[in-house]
Amino acid sequence: MNPLHLAARHGPYVLVSGLIAGLLLPGLAEPMRPFLPPLVMVLLFLTLLRMKPGAILGSLVDLKHVAVTIVAFQLATPLLVAGVGIVGGWTDTPVFLSLLIMAAAPSISGSPNMCLMMGYPAEYAMRLVVAGTAVLPITALPIFWLMPELGDMQAVLMTTLRLFLTIVVAILFAVVLRRTVLRAPSDATLLNMEGAATITLAVFVVGLMPSLSAVAIVNPGVATFWIVFACVINFGAQVVSFRLTRTSLPPAKATAVSLIAGNRNIAIFFVALPPELTLPIMVFIGAYQIPMYLTPLIMGRLYRQADSVA
Repeated sequence: MNPLHLAARHGPYVLVSGLIAGLLLPGLAEPMRPFLPPLVMVLLFLTLLRMKPGAILGSLVDLKHVAVTIVAFQLATPLLVAGVGIVGGWTDTPVFLSLLIMAAAPSISGSPNMCLMMGYPAEYAMRLVVAGTAVLPITALPIFWLMPELGDMQAVLMTTLRLFLTIVVAILFAVVLRRTVLRAPSDATLLNMEGAATITLAVFVVGLMPSLSAVAIVNPGVATFWIVFACVINFGAQVVSFRLTRTSLPPAKATAVSLIAGNRNIAIFFVALPPELTLPIMVFIGAYQIPMYLTPLIMGRLYRQADSVA
């Protein structure tokens, strides 16, 4: 059987295998680090190739439906978290800072691929990826003003700009190919693309897990705490968002919004963090990959059950 077709048909389990490899083989992370940015572009490109050109362009033009979502996710929620932390005096704790950067971050680049993996169209998630990344410099400004502990805003702006340019280049290449070489791709070709994107996503996580593996060896209790914390805030955000949107939005859109509620590109803020905060936040980034990569396997059932009931 074609290994790409096999990966496409068993996508959630391929992601789990990537998690396991990342935890058990931390030595692979260092040589892989230079390849992480290119892998982001490859993942975006493969996901976009599976979308029709009209859907790709539509995800950029029809932004009015995502404005409220982005304001709620990337501005209102982190401001609420920051306010609670300031009032409670918790602003210097790793748990609070981890929660804040998660709340302020845009969608992960792999969210459209995860939607496809669960049987939903990718354009709703792609719309939130593009728009959320584009406005991050605006939504993050009040967070950095309230929380100078987060470090250098300029570093975040440069990282955001690079990611946004990566998305734009991937979109342009995908649109050109879909309008020329791949005007009518076969089902087998689409399945090859899905399998390649799934494998890319599984390989990507290997480079993000060594910090968690290192802590787990020295202090398993600390590693367990961060894993539980990451699972609670990720899955919890997805469940709450889905309960709020499943009756007011179409199933595909409610799924995309809910998936992104819990799965954020927290690593985008890492470049700004001062050295004294880096270690615990890096452990959180590693732990956060676990619920993220388990989302299609665990949360996919919830989304599909609600869809079938509807």
